[in-house]
Order: sequence, then C-alpha cells, then structure tokens
Amino acid sequence: MCTFHTPVMQREVIESLHCRPGGTYVDGTVGGGGHASEILRVTDPDGVLIGIDVDDDALRASEERLKPFGDRKILVKGNFADINIILDNLNIKEVDGILLDLGVSSYQLKTADRGFSFSLNAALDMRMDQSRGPCAYDIINTFTEKELVRIIREYGEEIMAERVVKMISARRKVSPIKTTADLADIIIKALPARFRSQKIHPATKTFQAIRIYVNNELLNLYDAINYGINVLKILGRISIISFHSLEDRIVKTSFRSWEKGCICPSNFPICTCHRKAKLKVLTRRPIMPHTSEINVNPRARSAKLRTAERI
Repeated sequence: MCTFHTPVMQREVIESLHCRPGGTYVDGTVGGGGHASEILRVTDPDGVLIGIDVDDDALRASEERLKPFGDRKILVKGNFADINIILDNLNIKEVDGILLDLGVSSYQLKTADRGFSFSLNAALDMRMDQSRGPCAYDIINTFTEKELVRIIREYGEEIMAERVVKMISARRKVSPIKTTADLADIIIKALPARFRSQKIHPATKTFQAIRIYVNNELLNLYDAINYGINVLKILGRISIISFHSLEDRIVKTSFRSWEKGCICPSNFPICTCHRKAKLKVLTRRPIMPHTSEINVNPRARSAKLRTAERI
C-alpha cells in the first residue's frame, strides 16, 4: 500500500498532547499511523496508543506501520464519535490524550474508486466506511432540490448552491449521475465563468459538502468532543487538527463552551443549568503549519491545530 497520509504538524501535535512514557493516548483518526507512530515512539517503553478509524484501508495501513510497537498499540474499527463506547469495551476508563486529525486523507483522495476526488473519474461513493450507509450517488440522485441546496450551502458554503442544484436536477431527469467526472462537469457548467478561473476548482465546495453529509462529519465531531473530554484524565489533553472553517468553528466554540461551563442566559440571576467547566483552552489562536512544511506538503496549508486541557 502506498503512503496513506503525510501527518500534519507532527512535532506540534506531540508537544500539544504533552506525550510521555506510560501514558495512554487515543488517535481517533489513525489513518496510516503517521501521528500514532510518533506518539508511540516518544512514549517508549510503556505508552499505549488506541487507534480508531472507520476506514478499512486505513486500519490495514496503520497495522503495517505500527507493527514494530507490538501490543503497545490497539487498533479498532469504529467512529471517533463513539470514543466512550470503544474505550469502555476495552475496559479503559481514562486516557492522557486524544488526537483527531480531521478531513480526508491523501490516500483516499488519490484512490479513484473511493470517489472523493473530482480529478479522478470513479463511481460516486465518498464513504469513509464503505461497508455501510448511503453513498454520494444516493444523495445526488434521490434527494430533493431543497435538501441538496441546504446541504451544499450549509456544508460547502457554496453561494451558488441553487444554480448547482438546478443543473444537477436537470441532468438526473435525463439519466442518473454516476461518476465524479459527471458531477464535476455539471458543477463547472452551472457556475459563471468568473468562478472557473479561480485557483480553487469550481467543484471543491460541492464535493466537500456531499462528503461531509455522507459521513455525518460535523455531528460526529461534536460527539467526539463532548464524549472525549469525559474520558480524559485531569490535565489530559485533546488536540484537533481541522482543515476548513466549519470544522474549526465547531472545535473553537466547543472548547470555549466547556471552558465557560454554564450555558444559562446572561440575564439569569443564578445558574440553573449546573453545567460545570471541564476544559482550559491552551490555544487562543490556532497553531498553523510552518512555511517549510507547507512547501513539502501543500495540503497542510489549511490546517489548524487547537488544544484544550481537562480540569
């Protein structure tokens, strides 16, 4: 198997998690094991890593890469939104750190039959876990125009969502939209000429929106944060790398909300929610990759790392 994914801000991640020997860490998006291998290396000789991923290809790649670490690594097929259930099944009550590296991996983008990329022609799939759930083909060909407009506008922040959907609707009345190339071509034709000359491919936002919806990415992120902080030891840390504004906004607001604790309206004389603060935010501004890293790995340019500590 080719390199699954180049780990972004590897040094910064290790520092943010304050990795140390004897600690127990969770990589909720283990991918090809890039970050996981470094966590295991710096926590030698007795640190433990639980690697979670929904992607079978990712688990096979990480199993191969992490083989030298023996039983110090535990790999589980699952969604990071179920982190509390996964750890409970392993009889692990608390962990020292949690890492989530969000988004789609280089391997997934470069593997045509996964259907994530508009630059590689393949069947419309986009599922991280190909064993379950509706795929992109089902969404594009069966959802109502109203539903598609909402998805593309909300998850892709595409201001031309209605134009894109009208073109999709007209095309699918003739025949089903089956491939990534078909969908990309429809999007390009739907957008005004000025959008086609920009640096970002015209299909980027729509493809992002469909992928996010297919994999329920944003709700899963909320759940991972809310459940994850409850399995962190006091002074344990959660670090999250996001790649677009929707993800980063969720991470930032969730961290700040759990730092504040109380969610009662400001005009309430006393707290009635009884929600206690659980986090201390360590990154008031996100950590960004250095120019040297971006030069080597251009996909790192949009990455943002935020970290919070359990109190």
